[in-house]
Amino acid sequence: MASSSPTAAPAGASRVPVKTRSGYRAAAPAKINLYLHVVGKRADGYHLLDSLVAFADVHDTVIALEDDALSLKVSGPFGASLAGEADNLVLRAARRLAELGGVKPRAKLRLIKRLPVASGIGGGSSDAAAALRALSALWGLRPAAGDLHRLALGLGADVPVCLGGRAVHMGGIGEKLMPAPRLPEAGIVLVNPGVPLATPPVFKARQGPFSATDPLPSRGVADARQLADLLASRKNDLTRPATALLPVVGEMLAKLAGLPGCLLARMSGSGATCFGLFADPQAAIAAAAPLARAHAKWWVAPGRLVDDVDKVKPQA
Repeated sequence: MASSSPTAAPAGASRVPVKTRSGYRAAAPAKINLYLHVVGKRADGYHLLDSLVAFADVHDTVIALEDDALSLKVSGPFGASLAGEADNLVLRAARRLAELGGVKPRAKLRLIKRLPVASGIGGGSSDAAAALRALSALWGLRPAAGDLHRLALGLGADVPVCLGGRAVHMGGIGEKLMPAPRLPEAGIVLVNPGVPLATPPVFKARQGPFSATDPLPSRGVADARQLADLLASRKNDLTRPATALLPVVGEMLAKLAGLPGCLLARMSGSGATCFGLFADPQAAIAAAAPLARAHAKWWVAPGRLVDDVDKVKPQA
């Protein structure tokens, strides 16, 4: 890795979300592990990672409105998946931010859930990060960067990188966020089989030696083809155990790799979502259409790969 020192806090933690007539709206984009190497394991059981992380403009939306109490309403295509959660991560983020800022946790929150749950693209973590951004603006809070980073890490290993909102070289258990080379905007197709895959069993099923860390070049990446070439020598160490637990992962990867114009097919995070990398968003849209028709039960979402969540306009 370029450095073993964590950043003091996510680079984009102080960004202001979109102001609406009665509150704030923030995008919660899909987090994409362009590669993921498992490089060790801590005494407490947490695995150490080496990963290049970017985002897709396919996203959930968090809306924060003024109110006398704290509440959360979940809607959207995957909203029903969270119906049984007694304490959503968005609510936990709100309570901890209020405690940090010394304010009453008062807000009417709405989560529009477009990303599948337990799918390896950091949906819940990204939702929590978006809530922190929206509520910081709603409550007029500007927490110290280090305090906000620690709060985010306490919510989950992926929350700091989602809060930072920029492409990073990620290490540790997710808390070490180091500058990544400039990444191009490319096309991406996300595919999920509609079956959740919990993270702990995937890590538990991983076998064999740990990977070595793989330093990234300091220069920027010119285009999607060059990015695919850079990633070709890297992999996702969790693909094999995820496929053993859920064989459809292998089918999705094969289907993506066979799409016209696909430069690289890979699983994100611990799965089960896989992605195909394309030269541009138009190529991704064209390739996704027949795949969606052929596999009606799969979630197929074309979009843009971005290196900064500020490039994602939050849908209402």
